Amino acid sequence: MGVFVAQTAGGVRVAVTGAAGSVFRCMPIEEALAKSFTPDAAKAVKVSADGLNSDLHGSAAYRAAMISVMASRAVAAALAR
Repeated sequence: MGVFVAQTAGGVRVAVTGAAGSVFRCMPIEEALAKSFTPDAAKAVKVSADGLNSDLHGSAAYRAAMISVMASRAVAAALAR
């Protein structure tokens, strides 16, 4: 599973791969980061587990929780540059 975060002149984009059947944008985190581009803003978002994969590597609920955590880490890394 991976989370990509980009802040550009066109806005904030958050893409998630490996958590569902295909890559998708995580609009709730995008909205939170558009208001405050901080790790805490990303981590505070509770992502729905609906439609996420659940297998021996992790439940859908675990993957949902990790999306916010990984987005938070991506923002922290971007701000450290």
